[in-house]
Amino acid sequence: MNSSTSPAGTPRGIRLALFALLLGNFFTGIAVLSPTGMMSELSSSLGVTIPEAGLLITFGAVVLTIGSPLMAWLASRFDRRLLLAGTMFISAALHAAMALAPEYFSLLALRLVMLAVVALFTPQAAGVVALIEPDPARRAGAISLVFLGWSLAVAIGLPLITLFTHQIGWRVTLGLFAALMFLCAILLLRALPAKLFAAPVSLSTWVSVARNPFMMLVLLITVLQTSGQFHIFPYIQPLATKLAGATPGEVGVLFGIFGVTGFIGNVIAARIVGGLGPMKTSVIFLSLIFLGILIWALGAHYFAMLALGATLWGMGFAAANSMQQARLVGAAPALAGATVALNTSSLYIGQAVGSGISGLLYARGAFDAIGFSAAIFVAVSIAVAILFTRGVR
Repeated sequence: MNSSTSPAGTPRGIRLALFALLLGNFFTGIAVLSPTGMMSELSSSLGVTIPEAGLLITFGAVVLTIGSPLMAWLASRFDRRLLLAGTMFISAALHAAMALAPEYFSLLALRLVMLAVVALFTPQAAGVVALIEPDPARRAGAISLVFLGWSLAVAIGLPLITLFTHQIGWRVTLGLFAALMFLCAILLLRALPAKLFAAPVSLSTWVSVARNPFMMLVLLITVLQTSGQFHIFPYIQPLATKLAGATPGEVGVLFGIFGVTGFIGNVIAARIVGGLGPMKTSVIFLSLIFLGILIWALGAHYFAMLALGATLWGMGFAAANSMQQARLVGAAPALAGATVALNTSSLYIGQAVGSGISGLLYARGAFDAIGFSAAIFVAVSIAVAILFTRGVR
């Protein structure tokens, strides 16, 4: 990094840069998850079924899976300040275009292009944290802070999307978020230091990661636990409505519970990880996800049980991912751009697998089976974390 004269090198400048990255992750989360809060309205407005509307998540996850490591490689020599701000500018423009999409297939095509671009943001943001936070002891906490953006996307973004879509329509809602993403891009330009470069990603970088069994197991945990969560997450709105008779307001409450408890869980994880280490902290929060999903599955026909499950699940979902990122960055800081890109890609593989399985179950009317299948995937992720990563660390 070449920023010795930049105010971003001061503690105040670092805090502002971390806040800008947090906000960028918030809008990245909105970009990835927004169809979750619009599922019923998109289905009725565009004349498609719920599983077809769910393909906006599934196909998008496939694009993100490929795009995250590919874009990390292609863009590895670019100034991270211009790269991240440019990513947010393009995402804003494509959200504005999606708001004007005349029918389902044009909306899908625009969304896939947008996600191919926005795939850059989260892994590069984590890599930037490794550059601007000089103290290794504070780095895991800084990464957790930046990833609070995803928690806030669920806590604030999805309830607002659900509310706004119900009140003013999905097109106006997308246009509003496009304007806010544009403002976020300007903040990134102002807050991040100029000439912010990391080590270029080369073929040897990917080979180094692929030959490391610890990193491969951490990535497998990410795939498994995300697959379990994304059995349910994209279909929360129709599942809660169909099984528990939830109103749009109650669905918004569920999203709010996820986000608020996710925020709290991430803050707790950032405070305890220094003492327990990322591995133990990760297992604790994966276990909360499992308990929450199991309660959700067992009580799927009662809104109170869905809310209780969401509370425990929410405590774990953001913190578990932050700990995965921290384990990878801590294991090899020089490879952070590549490993975080692969972890992000693993997240999206999990999203594609989970939403694909639940889409098939939903189309066959097996609504109750979705929760139990989700719990199995998360249980296996915990087993891998406990039984295998300790042995190869």
